Amino acid sequence: MGRAANNTGYRELVLASQRKFQEVGMNDQPITAEIKRETCFVPATHVGSGRRTAVAPGNSAARYLHYGRITLGSQDDPVTFENDDHETGLVCLCGSAEVTTAGESFQLTRYDALYIPRDSDISVQAVGDNGCDLAEISAPVANHYPLKFVAFADVRKDPKLHVAAGQPPAERDLNVLIGANVDAGRIMAGVTFSTPGNWTSWPPHEHSSMLEEAYLYIDMPAPAWGVQFVYTNPAEPELMQVVHEGDCVLMPKGYHPNVAAPGGQINFLWMMAAVREGEDRQFGIVNVQPEYAAAGSGLEAAAGK
Repeated sequence: MGRAANNTGYRELVLASQRKFQEVGMNDQPITAEIKRETCFVPATHVGSGRRTAVAPGNSAARYLHYGRITLGSQDDPVTFENDDHETGLVCLCGSAEVTTAGESFQLTRYDALYIPRDSDISVQAVGDNGCDLAEISAPVANHYPLKFVAFADVRKDPKLHVAAGQPPAERDLNVLIGANVDAGRIMAGVTFSTPGNWTSWPPHEHSSMLEEAYLYIDMPAPAWGVQFVYTNPAEPELMQVVHEGDCVLMPKGYHPNVAAPGGQINFLWMMAAVREGEDRQFGIVNVQPEYAAAGSGLEAAAGK
């Protein structure tokens, strides 16, 4: 399919999303949390060991999205748990892990992902001398979806999953790990790497009627840092947060561009949870900040369910 056909399909998806939003009365729009540092910023989530929770409804601005870490040393015992009514995505951030579920075992190395359906027993064990550090992403779902392993090497070869988005000074390397390639109810995830000193998530966009999101900043060794914005009014941004390795910022609503400090990158694992299971689980269907909308979102190549 050619570029023109792809862009036409993307525009149709965007228009359908906007029509659906407009058809809903103001009183029926999804209730989103306010943008406040106290509930939208979680620092240093990479610090710690074992299985732990960093983001969940009740301790943050999240409605459905849960995020935590599983960090194991080479000699640590395996971590075992049940995910109950949550679908789960595991993304290997460092080291190597063997994950066993539903009678199958999968070895995850850097940026590999595993989607695990609800009502599963899960075991995670470090493999090798470097241990493992996994991001655990989950959300409650009513339905059961198939188990799926996603190798990062395969994502890099797929033009629908690996996209060079934007142009300098807003160029970034976008990789969809759990998206249209995985049949799921709510969660999506991927990794984005900026060009040093560049902006990402540009042009500014938002998708709060369909998706809530969080960014976990990764591969930003000191002295690298960046600034994350989250706002509904660009003249008075609700959140302007300096971010470092391991910090997490939630976007319950609003535009959310960010920028790397000169000489370093701003890299992040993005995590989303759909408001309506299945129906709202669409990547790249966004509302661009009106001042920048003429040029598109930069996400067209990867957009869709």
